[in-house]
Formats: sequence, C-alpha cells, structure tokens
Amino acid sequence: MTATASALLHEATARLDRLAAGAEAGALDPAIAHMVDALDRGGVIQAFGTGHSEAFAMEIAGRAGGLIPTNRFALRDIVLHGDRAVDVLTGSLEREPWVVDELMATVPVGEADVFLIASNSGVNGSIVGTALWAQQHGHAVIAVTSLEHTTRVQPKHPSGKRLSEIADVVIDNLAPYGDATLEVADGIAAGAISSITAAFIAQLLTLGVARTISDRGDTPPMYISANIPGGDEHNSVLEDRYAGRIRRGA
Repeated sequence: MTATASALLHEATARLDRLAAGAEAGALDPAIAHMVDALDRGGVIQAFGTGHSEAFAMEIAGRAGGLIPTNRFALRDIVLHGDRAVDVLTGSLEREPWVVDELMATVPVGEADVFLIASNSGVNGSIVGTALWAQQHGHAVIAVTSLEHTTRVQPKHPSGKRLSEIADVVIDNLAPYGDATLEVADGIAAGAISSITAAFIAQLLTLGVARTISDRGDTPPMYISANIPGGDEHNSVLEDRYAGRIRRGA
C-alpha cells in the first residue's frame, strides 16, 4: 500500500471500526465489569504504561470526559515520590524488573483497586513486573497490548511471562508487529498505530463504565472540562471523595 495520508487513515479507521464493532458485540464487557466492580467497592482504576503507552494512562486518568476515581502512575514516580536521583530515568528503565517494588511503594493502592496496564510489546520488565505485583496483591489486571507483536518477541522479565499471560482480561490494540503500518522504503515503515487504537480503547472503556453506571440509575463520577464555567468546582467536589487515592500531577 502506498504510504500516503489516505493510506494511514485507512489503516487507522479499519482498526477503529473493528474495535467499535467488538465493543458493540460485548468484547469489552469483561473489562468494564472489573472497572465498575472496583468503583462500586470504593476502589479506583490504576492506570500504567511506559514509553508511548503512557499516553493510554493519560487517556484513562485525569481528563475531561473521563472518570474521576482514576490514578495514573509512572516510572518517574520513583524520583518524584521516592528516593531515586533523576539520572535513573533513562530510556532503558522500562525494561528493568527491579524498579517495580520501588515504584509500587510510591503508589496509593487500595484493596478494591483494578489495574489497567498498557504496553504494545507487553514484555518489558517493569510492565510484566507491575502486572505480577498487582496479581500477587489480589487485584484484577486488564491488559491493552498488541497480540501480534507480543507473541513474536521474548519476555524481558525473569518470570518469562508476557503481560497478556498474566492479565485477567486482555484487549488487543490491533497494532501489527513493529507497530508501523506503511512501508516507506525497503524494510523501513512509518505510520505507527498503537497510540491511536489505545486511545480509542481507553475512551470505549470509559464510555462503557459511564453507561453501565448511568443505566442503573446512578450518576457516573465524571470530569467536566476545567475550562468551562463551574468545571473546577464540580471536579473538586468529586476529587475530594478520593483524597489521598488519586494524584493529579503536572
């Protein structure tokens, strides 16, 4: 396929159509059920991703039109909320299993929380280690990953496991091996797609949780934009219910 804007649009919309059709058919219902159950039990949704997959966590936690009882944590927290010096934050940190215990010591995790973890490859040490930590502490784990990619690469965690092999629910982001969708030269491709599909999945999950709560006659705890009148006041009242449970950093 020629590497044009229209070709990239086709690659994106074809996958978004598949994800939407799957959601309409109930493919995301198990994940939504775990998320609603966590909120019903007073928990929050813990969102995590490294590298470009951190964008998925940003879609889940702390944005207008999103759920308020959500918390995003990141590798940098071992500096911001831990004892590590900033020079530990290298590009290879996401591959290191040792970071997990230090990272999770900084995260305000409650007994009823559910973990929503995104990783295109699903094999890096910090990602697999965090999923294992959550599992070992009795939390449900929902994974967003590329099944095509993860099955073709070797895990980097001592357990030998992939994120998809640990999670209670696995959502395929439909990205191809290597993520890029369009060949621009021999062996060279562009048009990475996982960030686009992951963002859509995040919104589908948010919508599913909100609709489930609304359909039973309750009001879903949603953010409205801070840039419209009354936004800050609305959000602050609901955020106060989860004081100490959710962080909203810059």
